[in-house]
Order: sequence, then structure tokens, then C-alpha cells
Amino acid sequence: MLEIFLKTLPFFALIGLGYGAGKTKFFSAEATAYLTKFVFYFALSAMLFRFSANLSISEIFDARLAMAYLWGTASVYGIATAVAFLRGLNVETAAIEAQCASIGNTGFLGVPMLALLLGPEAVAPIILVLTIDLIVFSSLLVILVTGSRDGRMSVAVLRTVGLGLVRNPMIVSIVLGLCVSASELPIPLPVNEFLSILGNAATPGALFAIGASLSGKSAERLQIAGWLSFCKLVLHPLFVAVAAYLFFPVSSYQAAVVVSAASLPVAGNVFILAQHYGVAPQRVSAAILISTTLSIVSVSLWIAWVTGG
Repeated sequence: MLEIFLKTLPFFALIGLGYGAGKTKFFSAEATAYLTKFVFYFALSAMLFRFSANLSISEIFDARLAMAYLWGTASVYGIATAVAFLRGLNVETAAIEAQCASIGNTGFLGVPMLALLLGPEAVAPIILVLTIDLIVFSSLLVILVTGSRDGRMSVAVLRTVGLGLVRNPMIVSIVLGLCVSASELPIPLPVNEFLSILGNAATPGALFAIGASLSGKSAERLQIAGWLSFCKLVLHPLFVAVAAYLFFPVSSYQAAVVVSAASLPVAGNVFILAQHYGVAPQRVSAAILISTTLSIVSVSLWIAWVTGG
């Protein structure tokens, strides 16, 4: 456990460095926004493209692994939704809370950290998890929020979902990378080196940006944020583990990767969506702050457990 904790500590130290820079105003909110944009559209996209270009669809898509992650995530999504309805919340707020409970920071934290901690073979399962989160659950959130406001499903809702996917650089970079892989065309050495240099900026840039963005978040409604953090850090990896080891058994290594990915704190893009639709942004902000802080220990515990320490 201590060895795993010491390996994850530098990643969280970078988050802490970003948090300090944001809290002291050395890094302004505007600077954080531009750093996040650089990582999202350039560095992380380059990393995902390079990873995908060296993999095939068959290596990324494993039906049993996809079902295990889908079952585990959907179970926690359903639990969080049911609890929200029992508290008398509307569909929009329940959908946002469910998103907090089941969608982790796979893009900014999971891709760079788990690929280094668990080895290059972890890349394919991580990309599968990221793809499911973006295509299935992010789309589900948009459908539930916009559909509940319109009172019905419409072509406009589906158009919004489609445009959101097409405009997401992570989805685009993965698809383009797989197209290059399928074409079997070699990537020229200068291009590969360019992608490598740019992609290497994703790890420190993403972690620093996470910390800097957290500095502007407040820990209000702690009881609700604590419940959502418990769902994300404990229930989500637990249900994915049950699915991956028992219901849809996969290799121990694949299971270790998806459980580790499920143990990540609440994703930052949930706050972006909550702010965009005007649905409980303070609640999401608090859940991100609390879950990220607690994940310094909880992520290490889960990784230590699934890898045998």
C-alpha cells in the first residue's frame, strides 16, 4: 500500500501545486481556463491520438470488459438517481447527481496516471472506459436534462447530443487514431515525435489545471457532496469490481485497470455541464473538491487491492 501511495503521490502533488497557484491568485481563473483549453484540445488529444493510432479496435473493444464497466457504472448511476428521487429532486438535478456518483476524471487524471502506474497495456481499457463515459453517460445526461425541460424527446435533443460528441476533441482524436491504425499507414517519424512531445505535456498540464480549477470551488452542502463522493470513490469501484470479477469475468489485469479507473474522483466536465445547464453547480463543485481530496488515499487503496499491493 505504501509503495502504491508513494507512486501516486507525485500526481496529486502536481494537483496540489496547481491548487496553490490558483488559491494565491498567481494563476488567475483566466489563465486556468486557457491552460485547460490547451490540455483539452492539444496535449491530451495528441496523447490519445498517438495511443489510438498504435491500437486496433479489437484491442480496445472487449465486449465482456465493456459490459462489466457498463453494469457497474449503471448500477451506481441508478442508486444515486433513486436516492435523489427519494429526496424529492427533479429529473435534472437527479441526473447531475448521478453523473457525479459514477463518472470519474478519466481524461485528465486517469489517462496520464494509470498509463504510467499500470503500464502501457492499460491504455486500451482506459480508452474503452473513457469512450463509454463520453458516449453513453454524458449523452444520457444531456438527453435527461434537455428532454425533461422540453417534456419530450425531439430531433433537437438528439442533434445536441450528436454535435456534442463530434465537437469533443477526445472522441475525435480517438476515432482519428483508430482510422490511422486501421489504414496500417505508418506515422512519419517527425509526426510521431511531434505527437510525443505535445502529448507529454498532457500529464503535468492536466494535473496542474485540475488543481488550479479546484481552487475556485467551494465546499458547500457537505452532506450531499459527501454522499456523492462516497458513491464515486467507494460504490463505483466496488460495483465495477463485482461485475469484472464475478458477473462478466475478465482477466485480472483488465479488471484491475477498470476498477482503478472507476476509483477516480468526480470528473471536472460534470461541473461544466452543470454550469452550462444551470443545474446545481455548487453541489457538483463541492463533490469534485471533496472527492479529489479524499482520492489521494482512496485511489491508492483501490490500486493496491486490485494489483495485490
